[in-house]
Amino acid sequence: QVQLVESGGGLVQAGDSLRLSCAASGHTFSTYTVGWFRQAPGKEREFVAAINLSVGTTYYGDSVKGRFTMSRDNVKNMVFLQMNSLKPEDTAAYYCAADMSGCRWCERRLAYEYTDWGQGTQVTVSS
Repeated sequence: QVQLVESGGGLVQAGDSLRLSCAASGHTFSTYTVGWFRQAPGKEREFVAAINLSVGTTYYGDSVKGRFTMSRDNVKNMVFLQMNSLKPEDTAAYYCAADMSGCRWCERRLAYEYTDWGQGTQVTVSS
C-alpha cells in the first residue's frame, strides 16, 4: 500500500499557474504509476495526467494537454503537476493515485485502475 499526500492547491485567476505536489511513502517509489485525477461538484472523476515511474513516460488527458506537465523527483519520492494557463473549467478537487500493478507500458487512464488515493487538494480558478 502507498500513502499519498497532495498539496499546492489554491485560488488563482484565469491564466495563472499552480504546481501541485504528491508525496508518496510506503512502497518503493520507482516501481509504479502515479496519476492525477480531478473531480468537480456533480461531475465524474476525470483523468488528468499520469507518469510511469519505472520508465518515465507521461501522458495527459485531452483537456489539459499542452497546458499541464507532470514530473517526478525520485530522491524525494514526489511527483508534481505543473498547471499553466489555468481556466475556470479546471476548478476541481485534484487527487493523486497509485497503480501498483507494475505494468511498465500500460496507460492507466481509468480511476478503477488505481488502488491507492490521496485525500485531494482543491484548485479554484476564477474568471
